[in-house]
Amino acid sequence: MFATFVGLLIAVLIENKSWPLGFWKIVTAGEIAAWRVKWEVLLVSVASLVIAARIVRSISQNRSRFIGLLPAQIGLAGVLTVIFMVGALIGITVPERMRQHQYSLEAARSARLHTAHRALLEYRDLHGTFPTDIEALRQGVPDPDGSIAEALRFVDPNGYSATTTLAAANPKSKPMVARGVALRYANMPATSEPSRIPFTSYTLTLPSENRWFSSDEELIMQDGVILKKSEVTSSTSTSLRNP
Repeated sequence: MFATFVGLLIAVLIENKSWPLGFWKIVTAGEIAAWRVKWEVLLVSVASLVIAARIVRSISQNRSRFIGLLPAQIGLAGVLTVIFMVGALIGITVPERMRQHQYSLEAARSARLHTAHRALLEYRDLHGTFPTDIEALRQGVPDPDGSIAEALRFVDPNGYSATTTLAAANPKSKPMVARGVALRYANMPATSEPSRIPFTSYTLTLPSENRWFSSDEELIMQDGVILKKSEVTSSTSTSLRNP
């Protein structure tokens, strides 16, 4: 087992062209070799450990009958050494691999939001306004490759809202924000079709894949800008404290 692991280590060094040799290059090659054979080493190590331990115990109990106690002990030590080396090399890379996995998840989620943003822009170009809800977005833009439908599958329908900022008559007053409503002019007859205000802004929420454990990791996109829920909450709290 020890010779096999050393052979795999040398193969990885040659494959990665790790010349000239250095301590960290050897450690890196060992990590790669350990991850490649982790399951095989686990199964073989358990069987080898049991066999080697039984051999050592049998020789120790009948030294007058058997010889070779030292080679048996060396073999048992070799099995333990391989198990320790593989476990240590895998263990020290677990945090980094978890970070890389988290980065890949975040990249996938960001890609879905960017796809949704592209769909919203296409909808606005086609209809002159942002959609009122996610279902209108699904039906209002062409999706030949299905990428938009796949991205919207992860979007929270209740986390989407479209708004419009209206200029106020009094310059000192704050602008009004219309949310999904149709405004009617005062002099317009009741039977007339109300004038709809195009939505110029939107907010889209992508729930966290681990929402039960980290709800603050929900991603919120506001007009193409991606923020975390915790960042949005923090900025809102700050604005309330500092009017």
